[in-house]
Amino acid sequence: MRPRIVWRLAGMFWRRFLQLRVVAVTVTLSALALGATGLFLSQQIATGLFDERFRQVETEAVSGLNNVKATFDSLEATDPDQVKTDVEDTLQSVEGDGVNVQRSFVLAPLPADDNPYVPALASTGLTTSVVPVELDQVVRAEPGVYWESMSYVKDNVEVPGLAFGTRVSLPPGRDYGLYLIYDLSSVQETLDFFHRTVGLAGALLLAVIGVIAWYTTRLVVRPVSTAAAASERLASGHLEQRMEVSGEDELARLGSSFNHMAGNLQDQIVQLAALSQMQQRFVSDVSHELRTPLTTVAMAAEVLHDARDSFDPVNQRSAELLYNEVGRFQSLLNDLLEISRFDAGAAALDADDFDMVPVVNRVLDTARPHSDRVGSQLRMHNDGPCIVEMDPRRIERVVRNLVMNAVEHSEGKPIDVYVADNDSAVSVAVRDHGIGMTMEQARRVFDRFWRADPARARTTGGSGLGLSIATEDTRLHGGRLDVWGDVGQGACFRVTLPKRVGGSMSTPPLALPPVEPGQLLAGEETS
Repeated sequence: MRPRIVWRLAGMFWRRFLQLRVVAVTVTLSALALGATGLFLSQQIATGLFDERFRQVETEAVSGLNNVKATFDSLEATDPDQVKTDVEDTLQSVEGDGVNVQRSFVLAPLPADDNPYVPALASTGLTTSVVPVELDQVVRAEPGVYWESMSYVKDNVEVPGLAFGTRVSLPPGRDYGLYLIYDLSSVQETLDFFHRTVGLAGALLLAVIGVIAWYTTRLVVRPVSTAAAASERLASGHLEQRMEVSGEDELARLGSSFNHMAGNLQDQIVQLAALSQMQQRFVSDVSHELRTPLTTVAMAAEVLHDARDSFDPVNQRSAELLYNEVGRFQSLLNDLLEISRFDAGAAALDADDFDMVPVVNRVLDTARPHSDRVGSQLRMHNDGPCIVEMDPRRIERVVRNLVMNAVEHSEGKPIDVYVADNDSAVSVAVRDHGIGMTMEQARRVFDRFWRADPARARTTGGSGLGLSIATEDTRLHGGRLDVWGDVGQGACFRVTLPKRVGGSMSTPPLALPPVEPGQLLAGEETS
C-alpha cells in the first residue's frame, strides 16, 4: 500500500473517531510526562550513584597513591632488577582483587622514554593508552593527586571508570606517572537496571492509561454516537426513533432531552403532514367541485361574448371582461389541479424519445401572436435535432411558460431561444432583454403565486403558478430549471434534462446566460 494512501486513511480515521483522538492524545501526553519524569530521575540517580562511589574511592585512591609514593621515595636499591622487583611488588599490593575492589594501576615514565630505567607497567589487560590525555597532562605539569572520569575497554567491553593519578619518583631520580583505574561497571549495571525497570513500568503504565482513557472515553462517546445515529435515522424519516436511557447523570439527561425533542418533533411533523394533506385535499376537492359550475359559467360567458355586438357599449365591455376573467379562472383552476397532483405524488410521466426542436417550435408558433402584439421578435437558435427521453406534453408546457414570461417582460425587445445538447443532457434557454430581475427576485421567482411587482399589470394573463408547475415538471424528469437575471439587462431561464429520465448529467450544454444572440455555448455557467 502506498504511503500516501496510508496517511490518507490514517487522517480519515483521525478525523472521524473522537475516541481514537482522545486515547492517542492521552497516551502521548502521558508518555511525554513519564519520559520527562524518567529522565529527571535517571539524572538524579546517576548523579547520586556516581557521587557515592566517588566519595568511596577518592579517599582510598588518595591514600593509596600517597602510600605508594612514600614507598617509592624510601627505596634504597640501586640495582635495576631489584628496583623493578620492588616496584612490581608495591604495585601488586595496591591492585584490587577484581571482586570486592575493582582497581587497576598504570605506571608510565615521564616523559616517555624508549629505554626507561623501569619500563611502563600496567595491570593485566591494560596499557598506558587508557590514561585520559587531560589527566596525563595535569600529572606531568603539577604535583598532587588528580582525577578524571573516563571509559575504557575491558574484556572487549567498554566500561565506565575513574582515574586518579599523581607524579612519583624512582631511583635514580626518574619521574613516573602513577594512575589508579577504578571500574564503575557495577554502578552502570545498577543504573541500567533502574532504566529497564522504569521503562517496563512506564510501558505498563502507558498501557493501563490507554485502557483507562479508552474505557472512560467510551462511557462518553458511546451515548453521543448513539445520539448521532438516532439523529440520522430521525432525519431520514424514522420519526419513532428513540434513545435508550439508563441512569440519572448528564448523559441520561441528554438521552431524555433527545427523546423529548424527538417526540415533540414527531408530533409537529404529524400535525403538519395532516394539515398539508387537509390543505391538498381541500384544494383538490374545491378545484374539482368548481369545475362543473365554472363550465356552466364559461358556456354562459361564451354565449354573451358571441352576442356582444348587439349590446350597448357598457354591456358589451362587461361581456368581454366576463369572458376573459372566466378564461383566467379556468386556467387558474387547471393549474391548481395540476399542483394538487404534484403535491399528492400522483403525477406520472408518459416518456419516450422525442426531438426537442419541434416541441420548442410549436411553442414559438403559439406565442408569436402575443410577441407580435408587444413588438418582440422570437428568434430560434439550434444546430440540429436534440433527441431526449421526455413527456412532450409536460416539457411543452414548461417551455411555453418560459417563453410567455419572456414575452410579458421583454418590453418589445427581441427574445432568443436556444436549444443544444451534449453527451448527457439537453438544454433549452429562453433569453429576453427586458426589465430583468435582482438576485433576490431570482431566488423567489419559482415560488407559488409570487410576483416581482404585484402592482404591474399583466398583458398575457397567468395564474402565478406557471413557474412552480414548470419546476415540478422538470424535476419529474430528473432535470433542473435555472435562472439568471440582471436589472435592465433581461433574464435567462434554462431548463436542462438528462438524455435518459432520471439519468446523470454533466455540464449543461448551454451556459447562463448565452453571451449573444445566435451563439450556442457549452461549458460552465457564468454569473
